Amino acid sequence: MRAVLHILTTIAVIALAFWAYRENYATQQALSEADKLHANIRAAHARLAVLKAEWAYQNRPDRLRDLAEINFERLGLLPLHPDQFGQVDEVPYPPAPLLPITNSVDVSSAAADDEDPL
Repeated sequence: MRAVLHILTTIAVIALAFWAYRENYATQQALSEADKLHANIRAAHARLAVLKAEWAYQNRPDRLRDLAEINFERLGLLPLHPDQFGQVDEVPYPPAPLLPITNSVDVSSAAADDEDPL
């Protein structure tokens, strides 16, 4: 009986060691994938910062004003004035749509004859 208990204990220890070995490598794999994702996120943030800087550089008011002057004949852009804007009450909103009838009721005389009056 004692030999069987020693054999079962040895098998359990070997099985647990194998499980711990596999979990260790699975954890290391997950950590390396997380590190790669963090590196990709850092690279994306760096690219985004560069793109924001380029956007700010390209949209400088003096540069846009010069471009509008250069392409005036082709584009016909004019400066905006406050009197060119309308008021909210001048906006023609569309009328509210009628509600659709989804639960129709049959009001024919045949349906009325079948029911008992109160």
